[in-house]
Amino acid sequence: MTTHMTRRNALLSAVAAPVAGAALAAATAATAQENEPSMPKSTPAIPPYRRFTLGDMTVTTLLAGTMPMADPHGTFGLNASDGEFTALSEANFIPADRSLNGFTPVLIETADAKILFDTGLNSDGILAALEAAGLDASAITHVVITHMHGDHIGGLMGESGPTFPNAAYITGQVEWDYWSQAKNETFEAKVRPLEDKFSFIGPDDEVVPGIKAMEAYGHTPGMLAFWITSGAQEFALTADTANHYVWSLQRPDWEVRFDMDKEKAKETRDRILKRVADARVPFIGYHMPFPGLGFLRAKDEGYEFIPASYQFNLPEQA
Repeated sequence: MTTHMTRRNALLSAVAAPVAGAALAAATAATAQENEPSMPKSTPAIPPYRRFTLGDMTVTTLLAGTMPMADPHGTFGLNASDGEFTALSEANFIPADRSLNGFTPVLIETADAKILFDTGLNSDGILAALEAAGLDASAITHVVITHMHGDHIGGLMGESGPTFPNAAYITGQVEWDYWSQAKNETFEAKVRPLEDKFSFIGPDDEVVPGIKAMEAYGHTPGMLAFWITSGAQEFALTADTANHYVWSLQRPDWEVRFDMDKEKAKETRDRILKRVADARVPFIGYHMPFPGLGFLRAKDEGYEFIPASYQFNLPEQA
């Protein structure tokens, strides 16, 4: 697990924050379109990307926007008491009455492809993050949609049409079969116009060599996570297997409002989180604290999130 932080990358990180911050302000404001209570908006004061290498692959996590959330217990830990929810929050130095949700698409670059996993809530957010990272949306060769919730498909289309005009699109067959019949407004606006460009995969299928789909059903009927192998190195994209670094990881049995099949979602958390922890590999969670990259350590009845620090910035050994 190595990466090279060149002087150019360091300078790019330093100058990206104010530029991307202005663009993300509009994207962040637009995220308050759901049914969450109104709260003051905030813009991340950090560059909205993090780049590292994994074997022969370059991986970039992209902060496509944030959304403040009031009353998080109305979303997380539905089967936990107020006292249990407050106690766990206080033990982890976070408030129990509000939270900040982030949206982190992931770009994986191989020798032959630039593969984007998920797209955020709107095109403005993902385009701002890509621009800050020095990337062009027209260069994306594949867009993989892990599942069809609005914060994953919203960036597929903008006012002028497809955000990624040269990309092929991939999603799970089970996921497509459900949402294409669901009469969902966001799906019809963002995904249906691209229908002819989509191809479909299932668990254990590969997007490209080294990127294999894993069944992650429950959050939605056909969500897919991905296990990535490059040389001797591995890591996981867990999508929305766990939606919060404390309330979903430390208590994987706690129910989440947005899990469509709550029992199946718990089974998925049990299986995928255990695999990541047992293998001691890094993972990227779509709603983990940005840059979304870290490790899992078994703790009590769940897992502790260990954010990545300098592991991916070490020079290669001679």
